[in-house]
Amino acid sequence: MVLPSEPEFEQALQELAQSLGYFLQKNPSYQKALDIVQIPERVIQFRVVWEDDSGKPQVNRGFRVQYNSALGPYKGGLRLHPSVNLSILKFLGFEQTFKNALTGLNMGGGKGGSDFDPKGKSDAEIRRFCVSFMTELSRHIGQDTDVPAGDIGTGSREVGFLFGQYRKLRNEFVGVLTGKGNSWGGSYIRPEATGYGLIYYVEHMIAKACPEYSLTKPSTLVAISGSGNVAQYTALKVIELGGTVLSLSDSKGSLIAKQGFTKDVVQKVAELKAKSGSLESFLSFADEHAYTYYPGQRPWTLLPQVHIALPSATQNEVSAEEANALVKAGVRIVAEGSNMGCTMEAIKIFENSRKQGGDGGVWYAPGKASNCGGVAVSGLEMAQNSQRLTWTFEEVDAKLKGIMRECYNICLQAGAEWSGEDVSSGKEILPSLLRGANVAGFIKVADAMKEQGDWW
Repeated sequence: MVLPSEPEFEQALQELAQSLGYFLQKNPSYQKALDIVQIPERVIQFRVVWEDDSGKPQVNRGFRVQYNSALGPYKGGLRLHPSVNLSILKFLGFEQTFKNALTGLNMGGGKGGSDFDPKGKSDAEIRRFCVSFMTELSRHIGQDTDVPAGDIGTGSREVGFLFGQYRKLRNEFVGVLTGKGNSWGGSYIRPEATGYGLIYYVEHMIAKACPEYSLTKPSTLVAISGSGNVAQYTALKVIELGGTVLSLSDSKGSLIAKQGFTKDVVQKVAELKAKSGSLESFLSFADEHAYTYYPGQRPWTLLPQVHIALPSATQNEVSAEEANALVKAGVRIVAEGSNMGCTMEAIKIFENSRKQGGDGGVWYAPGKASNCGGVAVSGLEMAQNSQRLTWTFEEVDAKLKGIMRECYNICLQAGAEWSGEDVSSGKEILPSLLRGANVAGFIKVADAMKEQGDWW
């Protein structure tokens, strides 16, 4: 039987399978677990009919991919974007399964969303869409079954509308969604969590690989793509620590700051993006001598020198050509704030560069490890909801730092043990965090499935 092409999912599966090569060679019985875990437990697809402001009915496709529940309730965001299709949601749910495993929290993997585009819609239209979407989705989720969250296109406004409809339909106030408002069940640090967690992970990479590029030094040059939630808080944390952020971007182009972005400027960008504005329009109220806008380009080829690159926009946003440009610019660390931010060809360039050993090369961290801070704090929100309490900002931040530290250590150890790389030349080669993350996450999920009788 010929299955329909699902390029994004097939890429994610191929990346995992390649990373598991040496582990499966030594543990062939786990091949059966790989065969089984790649198929989602359940795929739900439905229509979403809503009324626009002119009174006309509109229709979109709704999805929820409940991928794996061996470690806990399905957990993963709801993406609202015209590009949403089953391939993208399967790839995201598949990645989410192993990402959640790396947090150390009891969460399975899932993902959902719709091809609805919130941009250009009124609040009333978005509310009516969310009401219709949740009316169907509510049949399939619950605090101990499936706990969705926000994602691209699904911010605090949309989470509020979705939660309100679930509460009305089920007549219960439970932690069925994460990313809620702080006054009604949300958690501190949740908006910041993915960006902050990314930097906490990267700080460990820097300490081991290139301490001369500490983020406390203004001379450390950081390139960031995207200008949404993840990119904003990633940039703000780098600036807070003392590093220099050179770039932000959106779907229309890149904004380069010659002397680096300031906290105030990043906050202005956040206000602009909240109104669905583009970075190009930012120049109308900024010092045009301090910033340059490049339409239709991503930042990776625009910077003559960069030490740390943090893709934080969307999948496959770093190509092989752009990876080579980053290597030429002197990049030492690439860590994904987005999911599957680098193409397989780009990853190969980074990984081959790493194998040079010594002071050369690029150390690469996949999103399932480096950006797991967001879902980690979602898990902490679930725990707070279960206990009917709220932890302080400082308490949640400390827990996030601990989770990212443990995730890094797990990836480092598994990468050293299961990379299967020849170090007989005597060169000190940094362990592959890509293989470490994939192997460690896979083993945890596969072992839980085996103990529950899903394979034998």
